[in-house]
Amino acid sequence: MNPSTLTRALALSLSLALAAPVAVHAEPLPTVWNLSPLFASDADWDAARKGLLSDLPKLAALKGTLGKSAKSLLAGLDALSAANLRFDRLRVYASMKQTTDNRDSANQERSNLAGQLDGEFWSALAWVEPEIQALGEARVAAFLKAEPGLKKHAEHLRNSLRLARHTLSAESEAVIAALGPVRSATGEARTLLFNANTKWPELSIGGKTERVDDTRYGLLRQSPDRAVRKQVFDAFFGAIGQYEDTYGVTLGNVVRDDTAMAKLRRYPSAVAMSLGAEAVPETVYRTLVAEVRRGLPTLHRYFKLRQKMLGLPDLHYYDIYPALVTQAKTYTLDDAAALTLEATQPLGEDYQTLLKTTLRANTMHALPAPGKSGGAYQDGVYGVPPFVFLNHQGDFESVSTFAHEWGHAMHTAMANRAQPYETAGYSLFIAEIASTANELLLSQSMLKRAATRDDKLYQLGYALERLRGTFFRQAMFGEFELNTHDAAAKGEALNGKRMTEIYCQLLKDYHGDAAGVMKIDPLYCQEWAFIPHFYRPFYVYQYATSITAAQHFAGDILAGKPGARDNYLKLLAGGGSVPPYQALKNAGLDMASPAPYRAVIQRMDAIMDQMEALLASR
Repeated sequence: MNPSTLTRALALSLSLALAAPVAVHAEPLPTVWNLSPLFASDADWDAARKGLLSDLPKLAALKGTLGKSAKSLLAGLDALSAANLRFDRLRVYASMKQTTDNRDSANQERSNLAGQLDGEFWSALAWVEPEIQALGEARVAAFLKAEPGLKKHAEHLRNSLRLARHTLSAESEAVIAALGPVRSATGEARTLLFNANTKWPELSIGGKTERVDDTRYGLLRQSPDRAVRKQVFDAFFGAIGQYEDTYGVTLGNVVRDDTAMAKLRRYPSAVAMSLGAEAVPETVYRTLVAEVRRGLPTLHRYFKLRQKMLGLPDLHYYDIYPALVTQAKTYTLDDAAALTLEATQPLGEDYQTLLKTTLRANTMHALPAPGKSGGAYQDGVYGVPPFVFLNHQGDFESVSTFAHEWGHAMHTAMANRAQPYETAGYSLFIAEIASTANELLLSQSMLKRAATRDDKLYQLGYALERLRGTFFRQAMFGEFELNTHDAAAKGEALNGKRMTEIYCQLLKDYHGDAAGVMKIDPLYCQEWAFIPHFYRPFYVYQYATSITAAQHFAGDILAGKPGARDNYLKLLAGGGSVPPYQALKNAGLDMASPAPYRAVIQRMDAIMDQMEALLASR
């Protein structure tokens, strides 16, 4: 795709204005989800948990039967799939109950029970992969040919054979699986410390007392008042900094655990293990980091434009988040739904119909509440409409987040509709493409609505900020993970102070501290402790690769390229039926090449060209 295709498509639509979006339905969208499609009550959940535990010996009894014949392999894998689906329902229910109120002791207990079940379940099934791998490629191929019913299991079988050299004995795998709850406990401790136990500061802002917790920080840091922004940053990171040593222990344990596991599984590094599990070449990660570093002058250009537009004498880290142009508009949840429907019209009638149906399924928890986790996510169980977790604040970012998470939900719904359970689950490597593409489509739609120069500048500035936050910032996070894992692999001490030092240097590099572009205040170098994604190692880089892929696909669709929409929707409906890197290559995109990343940087420069032209027209 021509790197400027998407930018030109946006520019051509700037002068168009649309009527108000059509409401999703007459009644307001429910703001609290209904979990009864999973379990009618907490008691039913516990009964199902005990039922699965009691059935684990039956699953263990399948050991030694997979290789008897093609039919016995099919019977065994079908039984395992059914058990996996039961486990999925239990996991998702417990997780979603916990995140809606982390203070509730019953939710905490249920989450702990789900963690224990996780260890027992996977320990009971630890023999499966070694037994499949012992069959060998020739025998598996013969079984696939002899039994058509094995088709839905083919990708699992091929992937298992591919990972044979990294799989330990059945006994060792059982031990590792049994230790799963212990290994994940540090992440759970971090969640409770951050969301339930931290005494967040309260500030008087505009005559109103504001509690500067995770959720309110995200909104207050956008204040047009610079003194307020600094006050909020100082309070928020001051609160986090009190626990630098504790966060250092929790995250340090995750990094050390990951590093040790890579050695046990005979990988050269933790990053190789993480990417290798999904057949993603490590060159994808390394190319992303190298190309982002190469593009830092464009990021610094954006910061200088930000400083100019905000009329600031200098630039600090707390100056990143306020809008370049003030917009007083607020959006209800129903507004967000209507705007998302409007934005996704280029994806076609079938997509629209499925989105409307899914929105009506009452599977969304939308508003902030005490004890509720911050942020947003989507989770799903095969055969049930996807669940969407939000903290809707009424600003435009909340609209963008709505579109993002419902992009995930539509990816889940499309894959579930098109695939059997065994291949419906999609890789993390492509998980953020549908969500980020929705954000780009929303940007296109809002630019069409822009009736004034300030409206255009607001949307273009917002698009720039999304590129900074999703492409550059997530790549910086990815580099932080590389550096901390490298330190652990070398046997270096990895405590809170050391993590702050590593993160601080990256902040300074990426934000041009030495060149005088932006001053990084030492207190804000505690930010690494604020990022929960680090407890899922080597996840965040996929936001950067996904916005890169999303630009490619959205650009082709908006430009009307023949077959582009069908090509994209086919990717989403494919679920996990093809390895993710290969699925993107099949769709015409090589994420190990520098070209797609350079196209993102070129788009960012093109947007700034547009903004500077609009500013010069005053």
